[in-house]
Amino acid sequence: MEPVAPSAEEVKGALRRLASSVAIITSHWNSRPMAMAATAVNGLSLSPPSLLVCVNQAAALYGALNDRARFCVNILGQDHLELAQRCGGQVAGAERFSTGAWGEDADGVPFLEDAQASLSCVCDDSLVYGTHGVFVGKITSVRMHGEIAPLIYADARYCGASQTL
Repeated sequence: MEPVAPSAEEVKGALRRLASSVAIITSHWNSRPMAMAATAVNGLSLSPPSLLVCVNQAAALYGALNDRARFCVNILGQDHLELAQRCGGQVAGAERFSTGAWGEDADGVPFLEDAQASLSCVCDDSLVYGTHGVFVGKITSVRMHGEIAPLIYADARYCGASQTL
């Protein structure tokens, strides 16, 4: 007898308990800067240095990454709450860059100058799974700023890491 698959609500409830650092993924594609807030970002390997980024196919950034555009993963600090909200859907397009300390790398990809860390990447591999694209970013450069104080997302809200156990 086949086990009964969990409902979407059960899975969503369980995943709300998976706390994640918040990042803003940026790219420059079709002559325009792009940014989106994301929590589906994870380190993959140190050899070669790489990370995974998962992006819904309905997101504007999906087209850029699917087209192998260069991108940057900007890991946010607790003081970046407003930027996370803006890039999480409060505003669209280039308006997402109207606040914050943004720079551009040699390829025109925006990076957040005061991010906890910014990892510039080239898309090295990808696959589609369900509603999302899973992209392997080969890290080409790293910038770090300030003390470690990550912005975290859990249970559909933002918080910070306030203590070490």
